[in-house]
Amino acid sequence: MREEWLDRELAGALERLELSGSSILVACSGGLDSVSLARLLCAVSAQWRLTVSVGHIDHGLRGAESEADRRSVRDLARNLSVPFHVAEVDPRAHQSGHSSRTRPTLQEAARELRYLALLDLADRSGADCVATAHTANDQAETVLMRMLRGTSPDGLAGIPARSFEGRVVRPILGIERSILEERALREGWTWREDSSNQSDEYARNRLREHWLPGLAADFNPALVRALCRLADAQRADSEWLGEALAGEIRHRLERRGNWLYIAGEDWEGLPRAMALRIARTALESCGVARDITRMHLERIVAFLRRGKRGRVLELPGGVRLERHADQWRMGPVTGRVAEEPAGDAGA
Repeated sequence: MREEWLDRELAGALERLELSGSSILVACSGGLDSVSLARLLCAVSAQWRLTVSVGHIDHGLRGAESEADRRSVRDLARNLSVPFHVAEVDPRAHQSGHSSRTRPTLQEAARELRYLALLDLADRSGADCVATAHTANDQAETVLMRMLRGTSPDGLAGIPARSFEGRVVRPILGIERSILEERALREGWTWREDSSNQSDEYARNRLREHWLPGLAADFNPALVRALCRLADAQRADSEWLGEALAGEIRHRLERRGNWLYIAGEDWEGLPRAMALRIARTALESCGVARDITRMHLERIVAFLRRGKRGRVLELPGGVRLERHADQWRMGPVTGRVAEEPAGDAGA
């Protein structure tokens, strides 16, 4: 029964993602989830007119284990009779290219380089998109982790089934890992286990191995599904709000040189939730994302509503907000400001 449901869920995801007739590069680490995704897509490739290939990114972080992962994925592609593509990345070198304030963690650096490398492999191989093997468990873990650390309502939307630019799709996001494992064991599929996933050094591993199972046992056996439903509901709300937000952003924000100009009227009458979202967009447009907190957004909105001429609000990332004529502007604290272009301002 659960396996029949798996096939229906996969078919529904392929339809919702409009993947019929697509060329898909499957991101495959060699683990259970990505091996299952590759095999499932190959099994329905004729029905959905899919052209499937397999891509593997070697981070070089686990020595002989990394080499074994590469060989395993290569052998999988050969067994499935699909093309195999591989790229090497160096997360540690990527870390060293940042200042101490902006330096990503090793996991963040690996994730960023992995997506860039996968998209490059897709471009070079002619694939329309990259399919990653995020499951319902990954969705639940992401939502719960964000709740524990503190997040905005938008953060509760979790992982999208399709990335913002549309190049990355996640066809098994609605399927629990236990269902994939049942299919894999029945079919005799083999996969590799990443030893780093067993380490309690990482918070996400502790959540996966201890916290989520404990909460499921004590409060809700269907906790993964409940968290996924929360993410789905919040994403629907966020998409609805996003349409209204896009209109306000076009009306209120304008890039000129090194400064982002912000229309000064009617901030008192703007709903607080919308004002906070505009403030976040403004900071992100100035290159500040990692250091944004709720406190910063609240301070920006209060400043836009009540700040006086001549006052300056210092913000993370070398950014400040100040009154400029009948507008506000947000931009660099130090350094020469580029000359503002004459005529219509460009982005």
